[in-house]
Amino acid sequence: MAHPCMTCGACCTQYRVAFHWMESDEVTPGGVPHELTEVLDPHRLCMRGTHSKPVRCVALDAEIGVYSRCSIHPNRPSVCREVDASWEYGKASPQCDKARIAFGMPALTPADWPLKD
Repeated sequence: MAHPCMTCGACCTQYRVAFHWMESDEVTPGGVPHELTEVLDPHRLCMRGTHSKPVRCVALDAEIGVYSRCSIHPNRPSVCREVDASWEYGKASPQCDKARIAFGMPALTPADWPLKD
């Protein structure tokens, strides 16, 4: 079974991705690629494409609802790591649900995560 996020990507088109500037690879080796960010305020950067509407993260390679991948997945910001897919870890994710529904996709349910042997 493919992970549901691999055919979604909706969350990367709905939210500002803001994080502390120290997560940038200019400061932290292996951090978020600085060239993909913009200054949000004196303490935070945000991913280009997420500062204002329409939102679409510059690192997103996707056709929403068909295929999706983060082009910087190993180096993505902490805020991206904190957004779980609904029911992946046993509870709903309002952020995931809202993003999917905005694209006419159903919210994920526990049935989307069959038990692993």
